[in-house]
Amino acid sequence: MMREGVHEAERRIAAIGGATRLDLAGLSLTDAGLQTLRPEISHLTALTELRLENNWLTAVPEALSDLPALTRLDLSSNQLTAVPEAIGNLTALHWLGLFDNRLTALPEAIGNLTALHWLGLFGNQLTAVPDTIGNLTALDHAVAQRQRADRRARHDRQPHRPDHPRAIR
Repeated sequence: MMREGVHEAERRIAAIGGATRLDLAGLSLTDAGLQTLRPEISHLTALTELRLENNWLTAVPEALSDLPALTRLDLSSNQLTAVPEAIGNLTALHWLGLFDNRLTALPEAIGNLTALHWLGLFGNQLTAVPDTIGNLTALDHAVAQRQRADRRARHDRQPHRPDHPRAIR
């Protein structure tokens, strides 16, 4: 059923062809099995929220940098190894989720996201962040690692069998 929704979204995006604008505020393609995103996504210039979590994306599509109204972008739980400098063009962004990817670094342009209030980075292999992160003066929450309560909650959801590897002994 989700795949049908993805195909329908792709069909509608392709159908706008030469149109310069499609008024769509939010688009969720969560758990859609996406490996790539079509460049036509850049036609969705009124898009304010884009949810692409839990897919198989290996790169952030450059076309996303052409979405000036975007305020929330969730790229969590993909296979991303890098974030392009073009992310810095998304200056209206308030929320950016990059959890659970394979990131080892962030681009210097992350410092251009001065409207950013929330940044999620846990579940990556980051060894450092660029100095430009200091430009994010509106940032209220930056989550770089899972909190203990978060780990405990995940642990509590595990089966409580004595033979289970995570059973409390």
